[in-house]
Amino acid sequence: MVTGAGRGIGRVTAELLASRGARVMAVARSENELQTLGLDYIVADLGTPDGCKLAVEGTQDRLGPVAILVCNHGIGSAHERVIWEQEPELWRETMRINLDGPYFLSCLVVKDMIEQGYGRLVFTSSTAGQVAEYAGSAYNSSKHGLLGLMRSVAQDAGPYGVTSNAVLPGWVRTPMADISAEAEAAQRGTTPDEVWAERAALYPAGRVVTPGEVAEVIAFLASEESSGVNGEAITVALGGVC
Repeated sequence: MVTGAGRGIGRVTAELLASRGARVMAVARSENELQTLGLDYIVADLGTPDGCKLAVEGTQDRLGPVAILVCNHGIGSAHERVIWEQEPELWRETMRINLDGPYFLSCLVVKDMIEQGYGRLVFTSSTAGQVAEYAGSAYNSSKHGLLGLMRSVAQDAGPYGVTSNAVLPGWVRTPMADISAEAEAAQRGTTPDEVWAERAALYPAGRVVTPGEVAEVIAFLASEESSGVNGEAITVALGGVC
């Protein structure tokens, strides 16, 4: 099961895993995006216990027990403000989607993985889970928290053949990141392309990460070959940290 599979990293990951023989259930909030993917899909709000239960039970009914969970869905920080101006509602919404949802999903799938003696959980965090970005208290906190959740699952389920890891992408040109670039450009009186050029300059390679580069790392962590990797946060940022 791949969440946030309608676009960006999640979409590329779902396509990659399917191309390598996995039976993939794609989950997102937008049916229009999922319909063009060509894979089994479920439309669900993964920021609620009921939405997570709908996604997991629907996957179990149609494809069987979840052996791999790629927990990729989330919202960004484009509408955040500095901490003293931050709206409590935005904080709660970010935590609901970025952290509560992965917790609910983990609770629902790990028991079956333990019974099967095998499982892979991969969480998409961010370099903001290591180095906080400016005016992003909710996003930063949710991505830091996601690493704590990942490591907790690794400790609890590790003795049963289940691994739990995370990828931490740097800037990736996705629809969500484009929204943040547009918001930053409007605030600063510049253009989105100039914002992206500045982001690219953060990395030794002089470019941002591609969704495919992140998907390849996720696919490895979801594979049988990754059995020796558990509780790890792997940065995918071309040598950069922010």
